[in-house]
Amino acid sequence: MLAGALAAFAATFADAAWRRHRDTAARAVDADLARELQVTDVCLFTDARYTRHLSQADLNSAFQDYPGAREHMPSGSLVEPPR
Repeated sequence: MLAGALAAFAATFADAAWRRHRDTAARAVDADLARELQVTDVCLFTDARYTRHLSQADLNSAFQDYPGAREHMPSGSLVEPPR
């Protein structure tokens, strides 16, 4: 059983390397499209508007109810506060 589990674990790394090699051309096309459209940021999270595009976020929108409001979106706890 242990040998089977180790073989499956090793297979995940082989699969990841194969997918990386396979998707290289698709990533190049996506990079060219982003460069052509002049896209600046990636949408990291989909739930809260202030975590979608961090460089364009309204820093006070997380506290839109009142300044001491608790974070109610799960992704807000994963994003570090701005410096």
